[in-house]
Parts: sequence; C-alpha cells; structure tokens
Amino acid sequence: MSDPSNQTDPSDRLKALEDRIAAAKGEDKKSHSEEHYSQANMAWRMVIELVAGLGIGFGIGYGLDVLFGATPIFMVLFIFFGLAAGVKTMMRSAQEMQNEALAKQADKNEED
Repeated sequence: MSDPSNQTDPSDRLKALEDRIAAAKGEDKKSHSEEHYSQANMAWRMVIELVAGLGIGFGIGYGLDVLFGATPIFMVLFIFFGLAAGVKTMMRSAQEMQNEALAKQADKNEED
C-alpha cells in the first residue's frame, strides 16, 4: 500500500490537469458562464438605474406636492424628469459597455 500522505484528492488532480491543458492551449481562464453573468450584471445595473431615477423623481415630486398642498402635478412632472435621468444614465452605461467591447476587440485584433 502507498503512503496516504502522498495521495491527493482526485478532484484536485483533475483541476490541475485542466489548468495545465488550458495553459498549453493558451486559453484564458474566463468561461462562457462568467461572461454571461457579467452581461446579466450589466443588464441588472441598467434596470436598477432606470428604477432609481423613477423612484427619486417620484419621491421629490410627492414631497413637493405634500409641501405645497398641490394636486399631483409635481409628482407627474418629476416622474418624467426621473425617467429622463434614468434613461440618460442607462445610455451612458451602454456606451461604457460598448467602449469596453471595442477596446477588447481592438486588443484581440492587434494580437492577431
């Protein structure tokens, strides 16, 4: 029988083998699932930015309506302002994502 201290966990050995194969192929460690999660995170970020703009606009408008005792004119007005701010922020995030993708593509083309 062999010495138990020399034996390693088969999953560790398999992981080490996968790492060596990936290194030999020159592949990066980022899998497709990680890329998918990154895209999902960006989508959630954009949704949260839009909802935050609407919520802040609603809060300011409602507060002004209560303060001045007005009909919900300020609430409606500031909801539209919040929507516009949320869309503007979403567009800025989309532009940021596009710039990152173009930079990665340019780096990849430069390497080839």
